[in-house]
Amino acid sequence: MTRRDWSKGDTVLHSMRPEWGAGEVLVAESTVHEGRPCQKLTIRFSRAGTKTISTGFVELRAASGGPRLAEPAEVLPSPPPTPGHPFQASPPEIDPLVLRDQQRAVEETLTALPDPATDPFSSMRSRLAATLDLYRYSATGASLLDWAAVQTGLKDPLSRFNRHELEQWFGRFQMELDSHLRKLLREARRQEPAMVEDLLAQASQPARAAARRADQYR
Repeated sequence: MTRRDWSKGDTVLHSMRPEWGAGEVLVAESTVHEGRPCQKLTIRFSRAGTKTISTGFVELRAASGGPRLAEPAEVLPSPPPTPGHPFQASPPEIDPLVLRDQQRAVEETLTALPDPATDPFSSMRSRLAATLDLYRYSATGASLLDWAAVQTGLKDPLSRFNRHELEQWFGRFQMELDSHLRKLLREARRQEPAMVEDLLAQASQPARAAARRADQYR
């Protein structure tokens, strides 16, 4: 874990709980964990409220400059009809190529797996742990909205998508995740079989079930 000191007013992200959103450091205190210097931080997260954490246990990173998908623009009311012209002119036709590019951008954003699960420069253990951790999301309730907030960077994903659309995109994301897990498990079992069993023993029930499904394709 890279050592970095945070100060009051810094904006951070919790690397393992990105669904908490960006957090503002309210209090930063120096402390020690297992003989190593670290910090005790009080952070107010946009989607999880105020939390107190230790950087001896939790890795933080600086919040990025902006969301991957912009919040929807405010819709302005249409001007009144011109006297003598009861019907407004038809809106200009949208270029189908523009629509296709927009759809492709949405697809790539919502189905992409996060870097900690795919970064080839990370260790096999960290990639597999991050991949298994993604099975904490589901297509129901608040979990679906947490997943969509992480994928899009939108504070309120329902301002851009309806729940049915999010459920459909989550299904696509789940397929990508299952495919990635199968490949990762095959490689990890060849290299470090004991590490795989150790991580699976600590994993959630949905993650262990996904690993069992993946093993059927070996």
